[in-house]
Amino acid sequence: MPGHPRLSVLGSLNIDISVAVPRLPVPGETVLGSAASIAPGGKGANQAVAAARLGAEVRMVGCTGDDDFGRTARSALEADGVDTGGVRMVPGPTGVALITVDPAGENVIVVAPGANALAGAAEVAAALAVGADMLVLSAEIPVAVLTAALEGARSGPGAGPPAGAGSAASATGLTCLLNLAPVPPDPAGLLAGGVDWLVVNETEAAAVLVQPVTGLDGAAAAARDLHGLGARHAVVTAGPQGAALCGPAGVQAVPAPSVRSVDSVGAGDAFVAALAVAVAAGVPDGEALRAACAAGATAATRRGTQDALPRPADILAATGQAWPVPAA
Repeated sequence: MPGHPRLSVLGSLNIDISVAVPRLPVPGETVLGSAASIAPGGKGANQAVAAARLGAEVRMVGCTGDDDFGRTARSALEADGVDTGGVRMVPGPTGVALITVDPAGENVIVVAPGANALAGAAEVAAALAVGADMLVLSAEIPVAVLTAALEGARSGPGAGPPAGAGSAASATGLTCLLNLAPVPPDPAGLLAGGVDWLVVNETEAAAVLVQPVTGLDGAAAAARDLHGLGARHAVVTAGPQGAALCGPAGVQAVPAPSVRSVDSVGAGDAFVAALAVAVAAGVPDGEALRAACAAGATAATRRGTQDALPRPADILAATGQAWPVPAA
């Protein structure tokens, strides 16, 4: 049975302002929606909370502003047992995400980075300072921070994955999973130095490869191309269709469980966190990919972002799949 992995998460902390709408607006159009909900979010914080709920010991690294939103974001992490010792408070506003969600669960998101844009050398040092089995990074923070963290992880001794982690292991240093969302300028340059695990969705894969990516077959072809750009394991998600992985053992595609989606905002972060936890715990790649698909599908059955991030019992109830890592 896999053990409890230790994850460091370097990424964003936001407050989400969400509105359910009858349909997503087109440019120049105003659509009336329901009352707005205000809740903690940010890709980094979401992934930290999801990983903690799925059995990992998690340390969050990032920046909040010195406002009430920042205090709310930090408290939400602590409520799920996430170590916030790496969260730095800086002058100014906390990041904010404006989200609209339609009845099918599709969404449009605009992010004002706020304090996330001030992440820098201190956050890189904090992310690499504490022994961990894996470092999870997402791209709502400056590209220079991602680059420095990846370089530091490759060159430093790291803690490495637990014994028996198999393909989770990096050749040297600390194993990294990079969720390249949103896609920054020159994404190929960011990948050129190599990364252990890369996770993108169809839209993000298309932006990196400058070619259309559609459906599970398209995701499999894109994963193969991204593997060639420097990702030792490249994962492309295809929403409700599933996800594809290209790694040292070749290409494999996994269909997602069939569920009724009501809000897909947190599904990607649930997928990323689940994959990181499973891989760091030593779960074989194919099984880890299947577990991540189940976690993402489960999140889509519930409204909200952090509120929707699943625990093992939620995954079992929604998909019939047992979570492969014991609860923390």
